[in-house]
Amino acid sequence: MDTGVNIKENIAAVRARIAAAAQRAGRNPEDITLVAVSKTVEPQRIIEAIDGGITHLGENRVQELVKKYDAIPGRIQWHLIGHLQTNKVKYIIDKVSLVHSVDSIELAKEIDRRANRRGTVVNILIQVNVAGEETKFGISPDQVEDMIEEIRSYPGIKVKGLMTIAPFAENPEEIRYVFRELNKKYIDIKRKNIDNIDMEYLSMGMSNDFEVAIEEGSNMVRIGTAIFGKNR
Repeated sequence: MDTGVNIKENIAAVRARIAAAAQRAGRNPEDITLVAVSKTVEPQRIIEAIDGGITHLGENRVQELVKKYDAIPGRIQWHLIGHLQTNKVKYIIDKVSLVHSVDSIELAKEIDRRANRRGTVVNILIQVNVAGEETKFGISPDQVEDMIEEIRSYPGIKVKGLMTIAPFAENPEEIRYVFRELNKKYIDIKRKNIDNIDMEYLSMGMSNDFEVAIEEGSNMVRIGTAIFGKNR
């Protein structure tokens, strides 16, 4: 299907914008991981993105990730970025490099249980609902350290950082505070050097707001529309 979208050109444009935002913040663009969000994108177009240099793919739904995992060739790192139900954990436990959306101790326990059964360790991010939106998943910022304290000894998971989804805003400046607040929490936890907690990733920013997120400390952005187009 010809969508009229030049995916390779879009990737190059996104990388240029990432680099510019990083430079404005005095950061190295190479330290920022680009995750191409491939939800509802057919395999042929995903392969085009891979040909354009994409090595990280993010999916919102377990069923879609599993289907594409088998259909997409090459050494791709898969990210589960959407809400994960405990009864779906078993399907992705051996397929994902990183689960961005761990938002409860119950979910962490199930990931740990399944990982132990497989003899593996699953890298996770804790999803934080900074803005307190009722329509979004994630724990509140003041619950993060309690959750970390509870799950840090689970042998089947490794906490690798934090993730948030900011409210949509026509002007991303209006939501800058969301990224700034989570970055502060990320830095605070990192400085404490808590056992089994590796604050490596701060996953913030999507097509509409990733530049502001990078300026406020994000080192992992999740980009769909700006790569694959609006009609995906």
